[in-house]
Amino acid sequence: MAKYKKFLGFGIAGNFALHLDQAGEAEEFKDIMTADEAAPKGMFAFFLPSVQNPQVMLHAKKILTTYPISAEYIKLPKEDVNVQAEAEVAIIFDMKYTAGRLSSITPKYFGAYNDYSIRIAGAAKISDKKNWGENSKGFSNYIFVIDKFEAGGIMDNYSICSFLRREGKIHAYGEDVELTGYSYFHEKLTDWILNQITTQEDFGPLEPLSEYIEACEYPAEAIVSIGATRYTEYGEKTFLKAGDESIVIVYDRRKFTYEDILKSAKISHYDYKNMSVLAQKIT
Repeated sequence: MAKYKKFLGFGIAGNFALHLDQAGEAEEFKDIMTADEAAPKGMFAFFLPSVQNPQVMLHAKKILTTYPISAEYIKLPKEDVNVQAEAEVAIIFDMKYTAGRLSSITPKYFGAYNDYSIRIAGAAKISDKKNWGENSKGFSNYIFVIDKFEAGGIMDNYSICSFLRREGKIHAYGEDVELTGYSYFHEKLTDWILNQITTQEDFGPLEPLSEYIEACEYPAEAIVSIGATRYTEYGEKTFLKAGDESIVIVYDRRKFTYEDILKSAKISHYDYKNMSVLAQKIT
């Protein structure tokens, strides 16, 4: 997982219907105005690589410079707080700049991601709940090339689901949903991300991402988690504890049914060539 240490780490909040309500975070975004009712609420940073100019980065917390990504383990915070898994898809983008401003982003790869989040009321910024140190984020070792991020592309055939293994029993943690179920997807999402990064200001739970990019001296690549999907009733009410295993699977519906995926999760046997699997032990 060290291969992503030079990548920006950004996430999107509110890109799947009802997730913010389930996570108890809708109130935090009540003052955020969006282009339409279905639009995501904003973006946040979960990792800022190689900060060369800390003076530029007036708003970011120092912890965001700690590399958090793991494919195998998640270490719970030292504090006594509730942590939930957040199953989602992450996309690796190439980032291009013109005259010190982000001018284009190109989606290259996608895979299973887990945006583990601390559940605390009244956090000043989204990012305050997203990175608490090493091994606080999850990204699969098994990712797929994006042929085209538009209707008819490879991602249209994929679904995502998630599970929690506790005391030897497997539980559905996130709903089984198609990737096209994201509120913003394809070119609409790419255009939104580009605009959001370049225009988002320090307001409410949001932070000035263009300022952070400057402080990192314009990284060429970024991992962007495109939004957490909905919980099952079990997932909405269940927080993580040491000894659990959190599993996120992105799979091709043309090759597998949900029942196939559930069976794979139960026996921890996966078709890594055709599934993006993120299975992490909670410590």
